[in-house]
Amino acid sequence: MNAAILRYRQAEPADIPAMSAIRLAVRENRLSSPDRITHDMYLDYLGRLGRGWVCEADGEIVGFAYADLQDGSIWALFMRQHYEGLGIGRTLLGMAADWLFGMGHDTVRLQTTGGTRADRFYQACGWLRSVTPADDYVCYTLHRPLTAP
Repeated sequence: MNAAILRYRQAEPADIPAMSAIRLAVRENRLSSPDRITHDMYLDYLGRLGRGWVCEADGEIVGFAYADLQDGSIWALFMRQHYEGLGIGRTLLGMAADWLFGMGHDTVRLQTTGGTRADRFYQACGWLRSVTPADDYVCYTLHRPLTAP
C-alpha cells in the first residue's frame, strides 16, 4: 500500500453501505447472522443514539467507529484489513471515547471476543480488561482522564 492521505470525519448516512461492507468482511468477531445489524441501526447511531466517525484513505472509507450515547459504550470499531496497523483504529477509538467523555460519561465501555486481535488491541491502547466467565466476551473500560487543577 502506498502512503495514503487519511481524512477523519463524522459519519453520514451515505457512508452506511461502506461501513456495513467493512463490518461484514472481518475475519474475527464475525456476526453469526449478517442481517443482525440493520441499516436502521447504523442510521440510529448516527444521530438519535450516538455518533459515528469514518477514516477515508484517498476518498475510500477504510475504517469506522460508533459511540453509543445512552450507555457510554463503543458500539463498533472496524477496519479494512489492509489498513490495520497504521494507527487508524486508535485514532477512531480516541475520537469516539473523547466524544463520550465530552457528553458527560465518566467511563467508556466496550466488549469484544476474547483472544482476538481486537482483544489485544484494546489492551495495547491501555483500556482496563475484565473477563465475563459466562461467555467468550471480554469487557473493557476507560475512565475519563483526570484534569489538572
